[in-house]
Amino acid sequence: MSEIKTFTIADLAQHSSKSSLYLAVGGKVYDCTDFIDEHPGGEEVLIDEAGKDATESFEDVGHSEEAREIMHKMYVGEFKDDGAGKKAKATSSMTPKPIPAGESSDSGSRSYIVALAVVAGCVLWKFLL
Repeated sequence: MSEIKTFTIADLAQHSSKSSLYLAVGGKVYDCTDFIDEHPGGEEVLIDEAGKDATESFEDVGHSEEAREIMHKMYVGEFKDDGAGKKAKATSSMTPKPIPAGESSDSGSRSYIVALAVVAGCVLWKFLL
């Protein structure tokens, strides 16, 4: 019996091209290289997720049982989430976005107040007529 290979996010990243395309889904790693041309959603979808943990994208689409059965043939190992991808993602999402010149950070609250004033004005106008 052969030993099951374990992949980290760094291992997956080495297989992120059309010529070698691995995906992690649900803690398992699949070699989708030979399936690229057959994928019903088109090759772009697979290439966009290549070398990554694609669990969320896979589940969002709502794949059929048939798709899940096809995946069994492509299984190459287990995915060990070492958190490397999440750390980079968390850092970038925590970075505040720059405010364009001429705008202040409270422009959203100003828009809310203006909208509220317009609604209040319309209600008052309706009752006064």
